[in-house]
Amino acid sequence: MMIDKRLIGTVSGSMKYIIGNVIFQWCSLLANIVMMTGITRFLTQLFTDGASITIRQTSQVTIAVILAAIAVRFVCTLGASRMSFLSSKAVKRTLRAQIYEKLLRLGASYHEQVQTSEVVQVAVEGVDQLETYFGAYLPQFFYAMLAPLTLFVYLCTFNVPSAIVLLVCVPLIPVAIAAVQTWAKKLLSKYWGQYTALGDTFLENLQGLTTLKIYQADEFKQQEMNEEAEKFRRITMKVLTMQLNSITIMDFIAYGGAALGIIMAATQYRAGHVSLAGCLLIILLGADFFLPMRQLGSYFHIAMNGMAASDKIFRLLDLPEAKQKTAERMETTARFAKSDGATRRGQVGSPMKNRFAKGEPPADGNIVLQELRFSYIAESAAHAAKDKTVVAATNSAENPADRSADAAVTTDILNHAPDREILHGIHMEFPRGSFISIVGESGCGKSTIASILMGRNRNYQGSVTIGDIELREIREASLMESITYVSHQSYLFKGTIRDNLLMGNPDASDEKLWEVLEQVKLADFLRGSASSAQASFAGKSPTKEENTADGLDTRLTEQGGNLSGGQRQRLALARALLHDSPIYIFDEATSNIDVESENDIMAQIHALAKRKTVILISHRLANVTNSDRIYVMDAGVVVEEGKHEALLAKDGYYAALWKAQQNLEKYGTAQENSLRVRRTCGKDGE
Repeated sequence: MMIDKRLIGTVSGSMKYIIGNVIFQWCSLLANIVMMTGITRFLTQLFTDGASITIRQTSQVTIAVILAAIAVRFVCTLGASRMSFLSSKAVKRTLRAQIYEKLLRLGASYHEQVQTSEVVQVAVEGVDQLETYFGAYLPQFFYAMLAPLTLFVYLCTFNVPSAIVLLVCVPLIPVAIAAVQTWAKKLLSKYWGQYTALGDTFLENLQGLTTLKIYQADEFKQQEMNEEAEKFRRITMKVLTMQLNSITIMDFIAYGGAALGIIMAATQYRAGHVSLAGCLLIILLGADFFLPMRQLGSYFHIAMNGMAASDKIFRLLDLPEAKQKTAERMETTARFAKSDGATRRGQVGSPMKNRFAKGEPPADGNIVLQELRFSYIAESAAHAAKDKTVVAATNSAENPADRSADAAVTTDILNHAPDREILHGIHMEFPRGSFISIVGESGCGKSTIASILMGRNRNYQGSVTIGDIELREIREASLMESITYVSHQSYLFKGTIRDNLLMGNPDASDEKLWEVLEQVKLADFLRGSASSAQASFAGKSPTKEENTADGLDTRLTEQGGNLSGGQRQRLALARALLHDSPIYIFDEATSNIDVESENDIMAQIHALAKRKTVILISHRLANVTNSDRIYVMDAGVVVEEGKHEALLAKDGYYAALWKAQQNLEKYGTAQENSLRVRRTCGKDGE
């Protein structure tokens, strides 16, 4: 009957509210029994004695009993509703906190095992579906067991055969529920699968709406989404059909059982085995035998949806987490790598002493990649196998005979998965304090290496070490403290400039914030008046919300939408400088921005490379000419390495890329100069 021990144990704090809910409902039932008893006795006395002074007195007492019972039931209804609310509140808070903590433990590589849209749907809609399970279904389940027994015991004092008939008919409702449970579980599982698929399609189309409009592909995607929506509509109609059919069966049993009880009571009264008051009481309370179980049936279908959602919640919570054996060691290494006797966030000290105090040899802080291999497709197949394993574990708990078959299918997925590698035996070294660049055409694997170094893709083969520590063994918190990553689409949060900068260093003073803004040449812009600054953000008049602050308190819209591309990158760089980590990775950080912003950002990167380990990934070779070493990649392989001048002298792949880019830039400059001449001549002619 859908009692998931793990789910209840996960949210054990809600049990006290569930028990309170049941107690309130039971007290309401007792009040109803008292009220019905008073009414039947009054009717019996009225029938036997007729109008008399005694009847008048009895009527007054009966009215008082009815009013008191109504008051008690009102209070109990409010109490039950309150308990239901508190139970649902505890469930939502606990499950969402566990989901959030799980994502934190999975870290940046969570997308390798679960899609973002599925996480959002499970954390929002999925948890909401469990509100009915804990707030209504579970209390009703226990109350539906208690109420018929209470009524049976009480009615046995009037007529045992009638009470037995009513009690025997009650279990027919859960039998009907159990009959549809297996079918309903499979159907609702398909329902949730189609629901998440539709959500994936919607989220993808929404995020790529601008691109779809540019290429006029929105009609095609609309048709694709219509097909997904139609599939969801069909499965929804099947769910509704199942619910309506089962409700019809339960109504037939409930009303049929009540009618049978009424017939039995009338028969017993005719035979003289029950008094008139007892007969009337059985008739009035007969429906209460079935109403709790009937209400349970109504909650059952909604709760089944919640149970299907709970399967996905536990699938997320059961995702394997990377084992990190040397977290403390990496933290110490990070402190050592940061130092050179410098300070961070106002702390002064010698990291070398800290390392010796812990009894560990000093690490060199070098990053070394050896025989590094990675495949996105094989990774996806591994996820499919994991998904199958989770389902198999669930099925095996119910049917152990299926374990071998499920294991065979999982093995088959892994054995027949396509294995198209993105990276093929990469070997790179990034010495501490060096300026290393990785270049190559799009799709050669540059950004994949950056993702691996940031811990986003951990299903790699080979070895990646930071300070002689394998990357897989490093706790993500330590990794994030040691490495700062800046891409061409760094995320800026809705809020203020100050809020976004303090993410890099929560303890930074306003003076420090203005210092880094000066470095990225964004300070003058922010020191301007609110109206001029905000109006220049996007070439439009500022709204009232955008025009309420200035300087560090300048408001940002979502993803910094009221800043230009260059300004967003400058702000992202300022935040990265505040983070002050020993290693920086710039992944196409100057892509798609204006020339002035690109030059300013590159100047800061070159200055940073004099005191930090900097890894620069760039499609523009002019930005990497001052690198200590340049790795040239093609189709997932390092084809050349060395300094800029040496690579040009080889006249190989790098030299060909350099010449091609130089020719394109010269052509672009010539076209721009020609356009300027035409404009000048046009003005002179006027």
